Parts: sequence; C-alpha cells; structure tokens
Amino acid sequence: MKGISAGDLYQLYSVTDPQLSPDGGRAAFVQTIADKDHSYISNIFMLDLTVHTSNQWTFGTHKNFSPRWSPDGSKLAFLSTRSGKTQIYVMDKNGGEAECLTSLTNGASQIIWSPCSSKLLFSSGVSSGEPYLAAEQNKSEEEKTDRHAVYNKVRYKSDSSGYLKDTYQQLFILDIETKELNKLTEGEWDYLPSDWSPDGTAIVYSASEDEDRDYSIISDVFILHLETKEKTRVTGGTGYFSDAKWSPDGRYISLIGHEKEYKGASLPRIWLYDTEAGSLGCLTSGWDAYIGDVAIGDFHVGTSNTRLQWTSDSIGFYFVISDHGSTGVYYGTVEGAMYPSRLESEHIYGLTIHPDTHQAVLAISHPTNPGDLYSLNLSDGTLEQLTHVNQSYLNHITLTPAEPISWEAEDGKNLHGWIIKPLNYEPEQKYPLILEIHGGPHAMYANTYYHEFQTLSAQGFTVLYTNPRGSHGYGQEFVDAVRGDYGGSDYTDLMSAVDYALSACPFVDQERLGVTGGSYGGFMTNWIIGRTNRFKAAVTQRCISNWLSFYGVSDIGYYFTEWELKGNVIDDPELLWNFSPLKYVSKIETPLLLLHGERDFRCPIEQAEQFFVALKRQKKEAVLVSYPGENHEITRSGKPLARINHTEQIKDWFLKYLN
Repeated sequence: MKGISAGDLYQLYSVTDPQLSPDGGRAAFVQTIADKDHSYISNIFMLDLTVHTSNQWTFGTHKNFSPRWSPDGSKLAFLSTRSGKTQIYVMDKNGGEAECLTSLTNGASQIIWSPCSSKLLFSSGVSSGEPYLAAEQNKSEEEKTDRHAVYNKVRYKSDSSGYLKDTYQQLFILDIETKELNKLTEGEWDYLPSDWSPDGTAIVYSASEDEDRDYSIISDVFILHLETKEKTRVTGGTGYFSDAKWSPDGRYISLIGHEKEYKGASLPRIWLYDTEAGSLGCLTSGWDAYIGDVAIGDFHVGTSNTRLQWTSDSIGFYFVISDHGSTGVYYGTVEGAMYPSRLESEHIYGLTIHPDTHQAVLAISHPTNPGDLYSLNLSDGTLEQLTHVNQSYLNHITLTPAEPISWEAEDGKNLHGWIIKPLNYEPEQKYPLILEIHGGPHAMYANTYYHEFQTLSAQGFTVLYTNPRGSHGYGQEFVDAVRGDYGGSDYTDLMSAVDYALSACPFVDQERLGVTGGSYGGFMTNWIIGRTNRFKAAVTQRCISNWLSFYGVSDIGYYFTEWELKGNVIDDPELLWNFSPLKYVSKIETPLLLLHGERDFRCPIEQAEQFFVALKRQKKEAVLVSYPGENHEITRSGKPLARINHTEQIKDWFLKYLN
C-alpha cells in the first residue's frame, strides 16, 4: 500500500465555512488548495442540497472566502484578495460576476448582513491620521525617508501582524446600493463586530475599552444604538467575552466567555443577557466542558463557523463543544437545559443550521479523512455525506487509522490519547515510535486528520499523541493542573504514555524512540531531553528554551509567564530560570533538530538560537533550520513550500536516527 507524503499537500482540498441559504436549499462553502506559485487558492462553491452536487462560484488564483448570505437570500457577500487587499464583494444568488463594494486601505474583515439585507457591518484597520480609503491614501501619499518607529505600549508587536503601527480595527456600515460608508467607532483599541439586532436599530460588538487595556487582557461586549449612538456595556470589565448573538425575537443576547478565573486556562461558557431586564447570567456554570472547537490540526487553512446559532423560536440554540478528543453538537435552551445532538469520535469544525427546520450542514474530519461536508437532521440524528472532495486522490493512497488508548497516570488520573501504527504494519516486526506533543498547552489533540502524522506513519513510524494535563477537553481541574507546574505532572503524563505504549504494543522498539512537538510542545521536547536519554532523536519546533528572555521578546511574554508559570522576570527571575530548558542543556545527549520561523513573534527564533548555540558549544549533535518570513503558524498556514519542507525535515531526522 502507498502512503501519503509531505508533498501530497498540493493534492488535497480543504473544505471549510459552510453557510446554509435562508431557504435551506443550498450551502455555500470555501474550498482551498495549496499552490506552489500562489501560496493558497481559495474559491467559493455552491452545494445543492437536493441533488447533492456542487458548483464553483468564484475563480482565479486568489483567496475568496467568508461567504455570507443576505437574510432575504437574494445575495451572497464574501471577502476576496483579488485586488491586493482583502475587500468585500457581492454577487447575485444565482451567481454571475461579483461586484467589489470597498476600496479600503487596510482591507475588510468579519462581514455581517443587516436584517433588511441592504447593509453590511464589518471591521477595517484604521491608522491615526491616515485615510482609510485606498484612493484617498494614494492621492496623499508622499515618499517617506524616515523609517524609524516609536513604541510606547507593551503590546508593540503581534505574531500575525508583525510590529504594530497605531492601527486599530474600527467598525463600519456599508450601504450596498448607495455605497455610502459610515464609520461607527473611534479610539485606540480594536472593535470586533458580532451581530445586528433583529430590528436593525442596534449592533453588538466586543472591545477592550478599559483605561488600563495595555496591561489588562479583557474583552467586553457592548450594544451600540445606531440612531442615538448610545452605548451599553453588557459585561463587567473583568473577563474575556465575544461571539455575541441576538435571539431572533430580540429578547436575549448570547455570549461566549469567562471571568479569567484560571487566566488562560479558564473554560469558556455560555452567557445570556436579557435585554429587557438588563441582566447577565451564565447558562453553563455547572458544566465542566469547553464551549467551542479547541482541537489542534495542521491541515485546514482559514477558520470555520462554529459559533452558537439560535433557532427561530428564540427558545433554543445549537453550539459545539470540545470533549475527550472530539467535538460534538449540543442543543441548549434559554432555561439552561442542554442536550447532546451529536457526540461521535470526530472533529466537527464547521456548523451551520436552518433555524426553522433544524437541518444542519457540518464540516467533519476524521484521522483518515481531511474533511468533508455532511447533512445532519438535528431532530433525529440522520447523517448523510454531501461531498467527497479528496476521494479520487485518496483512492490511490492509504491513510492509517488512529486507535484510541487510555491508561492511568502515576497518581491514578485517567489519561487519553491515540496510536497510529506504521503503514503496512506487520505484528511480528519491530517499529520505531515518535511521541508528538501539542502546543498551547491549553489545546486538544483530536479525532481529526494530521498531515504530519500520516506522513510519518507512511515512513514506517508508530505515532503516539496524547492530551496530558494542561490540555482542554477534560474539565477545568485538568486543564488548570499545569499552571505553575510546567515540566511536572505534564512531563510524567507524557512519560507514562510512552510506558503504556511500550507495554501495550509489542511491535514498538523501545530502543528507537523519538519525540517532537511545537510551541509548548517544543518547550516540552527541550525539557524532556534534558531529563532523560530514553529518546534517540528529537525535533523541537518553534520552541521555548529560556523563559527569562521570552518575557521581553514574545508578543504574549509579558503576561504569559505570569499566567502560566506564576512568575515574572522582575519579581521571580530564579523561578523562570528553573522552568527554562536552557538551564539543563548540559545534560542533553539526544541529537536535536530545531525548526523555527524567522518571523515568529510568539516564540521568537532567539529561543531556538540560544538552545542551538548552547548545544553546539558543547559539541553536541544539533542542527538549526530557519524559515525566512514564516511566523508561529508555519505548520498550519505557512507557505506551502515551507510547510512541506518542515514535515520533510522531521521525517528525515527520524529516519536518520531511528532506522
């Protein structure tokens, strides 16, 4: 049987962001493929739910994404990069030529139709003192020779945006007929649009308007009345809330968020704001589950819609939860009752429902299917596959199933993970094993497709991946357990996973073990090889090695160490050093490959460089591979050539040392 290779990324389609039409007869979605010359090509397709056929609606070599139906079903708005910047386009419900509606200096994002189908709410970056319309900017632009930059805020750079200008996301309303553009907001903070009121007189958005917002990581939800400009703050300025959604009758606004009780490890919950009573309450305070999709993957480029979605009676809503390595769909009511609609071993990464019929279209991935669209009757649970976008290619290769495993940690805690056997596995043979460690650490490996894992399996490796303490999907206590204990119980959980695999899988060769991981997983890889020599090779990806220097160079470093390690460089330098793998670098004997993007501002490349030089100074076996222009998302949304080479580097390193 032929397995998959890293370069097969160019052959696989990603389907995301399904959007049901108001009449329920069609669904728009985005289909993306990696391309050597154009990075990624995304186009919008239309799926006929009656005959189960799909047709391409946009063309070209750019990114066309975020399709959104007008409430009357007459038009489809979407975002496109075809003009250079991301602008808003609209086309007729029957297709045809798309009309460009905007010419914004910094592009547009997050488009939301008004209830009357005549206007669009969206956000766009606006720089102080500069025009937000591209045409005006071109007229006033003068050649600038002074290229210095001045920063006076602690948030001066971002992994996604680089070094920050005084540019903030502002809210706009566009009349699609008259093209009149109304700028709604001002100020030195970002506004994120969420929804319109059903009568069209108000909008709801999220922002941090706190005077101390440069230091306090909060997000509040506000109501803005469009006629009077009166503003109401829905939340209390102490937590992190977003994804506000009005009920169809206008009575309630649903929110997703938390009060930061456990800092970055806090479980998001569903809240309900009663617009008549002016009161806010939590509907899922008794739940020990993550609301939303927190699964980690390395295939889909772009986001999908898993927001809470109301039914037309304003009594209930559907939403996605992450639980024990899967994502499922629940139905909730304004009274606080919650019922499972679909809970299977799968990754639901897209959800759109018809509010009247309770018919849904889901985007679902499994370990042996990168992703397809499915029709789900939420009333009786009937599921039907609608697309087979990769079937013709998958007919010629074999993907290896992921087998779930569970075992007890040293302290009796039940742990969970998966093992992918080598392709063409034969029970009597011995195979090397690679332990994969996810980032976050507050994230979740899941029942989904992993291109890297399947590539390694095709090369004869056993792949072991688990959710140790610190992972989401197993309750608040479990995810919080790692804070202040990095390299403690999480380390013993991972070692117990390897011990379990060796005892349960006699085909694994205990003398040929490898370990790899990215971000927090890179930290843990560095930490592990400073603690044990049981691994014969290691690959650390976009790693952390020194929490002291991380404090000043990471875009999140100034609060992350305080939240996660419970210390900072000013008050607790010794604590940060004790948590740093660099402190223990003299003990490392394991050959180490370090992979890092040069534009990574989340875990800057100096973290890998320090570790690499310290190893080379001792004449240890270490190789550093850097990727110009790539940030922290290299394995998920990096340029295809970089993603493929990244996977090939991992494969070749383990082939060199474990075969």
